[in-house]
Amino acid sequence: MLQLGFILFPALTQLDLTGPWDVLTRLPGVNCHLLSHDLAPVKSASGGLMLTPTMRFADAPQFDLLCVPGEPGHVATMEDADLLLFLRVQAPGCRFVTAVCTGTLVLAAAGLLRGYRATTHWTSMERLAPFGVAPVAERVVIDRDRITGAGVTAGIDFALIVARHLAGDAVAREIQLQMEYEPEPPFGGSPVTADAGTVAAIRAKSASFLAKMQAVDQRCTARLDSV
Repeated sequence: MLQLGFILFPALTQLDLTGPWDVLTRLPGVNCHLLSHDLAPVKSASGGLMLTPTMRFADAPQFDLLCVPGEPGHVATMEDADLLLFLRVQAPGCRFVTAVCTGTLVLAAAGLLRGYRATTHWTSMERLAPFGVAPVAERVVIDRDRITGAGVTAGIDFALIVARHLAGDAVAREIQLQMEYEPEPPFGGSPVTADAGTVAAIRAKSASFLAKMQAVDQRCTARLDSV
């Protein structure tokens, strides 16, 4: 049985987690776990939606795959020393170390993406380089045993690619069809396809949060440089 671990932390974007979870729990021969410091329910960024851990970090076996979601809670998580240590200890034994959206920055803060290519949410792409990560503006990026997905909904595409690597094309195709995953969005969903006004509005709304993220990034890169 493959052991797959999904990291929980307060104020995560639930679709970053539940998109990949819904895909990968459909794989044959896997045990999937929701991991946290303790077993207390974790509140997502969307408010009342609570996610219940199934296992503590302290009780975890060696995982074959770890997946880190992102968004607003990732900022505090980048400075969660115990969680970062857990990722560092687990990573050498993992078949794949993965992240979706700004979960990529959590992996970067743990020093696990230095020298790798990776992607993240488009508003945070410029944050990768100071961590020694080569940013790639693609929906899913695979570099050796690291797999990263772009923002939020990219987690479904990401997970289908992971499913293909773990179980083959036929299984991944069946899962995609079971989920009836055939997106037909009404608007542009990336900074390349969206209209310029919408892109500018999103950047303006996220400016203050970006400043907070940059301050955390500076502290995290300083810690890595001192190791």
